[in-house]
Amino acid sequence: MPDGCVAAAALQVYSEPMVVNITAMPGLGDALEWVKHEISARVPKADLDQRDADYILEQLPGLWLLASLYFRADVRGLDRIPANGPVLMVGNHSGGNLPPDTFVFTLAFCSYFGVERPFYQLAHNLVVSMPGLGSLRKFGTVAANHDNATLALASGAALLVYPGGDYEVFRPSWERHDVDFGGRKGYVKLAREAGVPIVPIASVGGQEAALFLDRGQWLAKLLMVDKLARLKSVPILFAPPWGLTVSDFIPRLPLPTKVVIEVQEPIDAADIANADDDVINDKVLASLQGAVDRLGAERRFPVIG
Repeated sequence: MPDGCVAAAALQVYSEPMVVNITAMPGLGDALEWVKHEISARVPKADLDQRDADYILEQLPGLWLLASLYFRADVRGLDRIPANGPVLMVGNHSGGNLPPDTFVFTLAFCSYFGVERPFYQLAHNLVVSMPGLGSLRKFGTVAANHDNATLALASGAALLVYPGGDYEVFRPSWERHDVDFGGRKGYVKLAREAGVPIVPIASVGGQEAALFLDRGQWLAKLLMVDKLARLKSVPILFAPPWGLTVSDFIPRLPLPTKVVIEVQEPIDAADIANADDDVINDKVLASLQGAVDRLGAERRFPVIG
């Protein structure tokens, strides 16, 4: 899920106000460390019990109808996911802070395997911390870090991760069919340590939910939110109803783009254990890029599909 805003706005997503005592901070470095600590302290600790199967079951019909009508959801190959036990699903990510790929796949997974199968998704700290988004935690969304991921897999759950994070999800729209994790491959170590298979999840369409013009990594550094809130991008995009927008924390209406998701062949845990990170990462990227190229070739027009 998904990231970017000016330093002051980044702090406004928290329900409790933060009062800065400038006299207690002799230097800018100390001030930044203090703010960073305050932000981190407000990230909810992962509690797998917050996932509420009854709530998911209640919400699933209406949300799946919405996904089917608005995004014309087409999810293929769910039978390739191991039917039980822990598994690490690794996807390419699109759509900014309102990623339709996560929305569609979560609903499809819960519909196919049933709400009782434990399933969690990793999201950026600010997403799981924002007031009003507590329902995401009921669907199994937890803050993206190694400890939470390990905890989920150790519990026997299926886990969905997007290694590309804000780097990939805010790529320019003309790069919508590029799979790019930005060099991140820690997920391979995660799978090896947990002894679980990796299942690549390819998707197209999500990056057409808005017109993304620039990742804004330079802006993130200028505003220092890369240090304060682990936001490496402050994107510049064009989206209704606001038009040209800087950052993606302002609520917007995603365009009704057709979203197609296809599960790829799993990479066995034994193969992961016997190969180094680069080999497995290259294999995952090749699997995803090949599928995205094929699915992208099926699209005649942006958004329409």
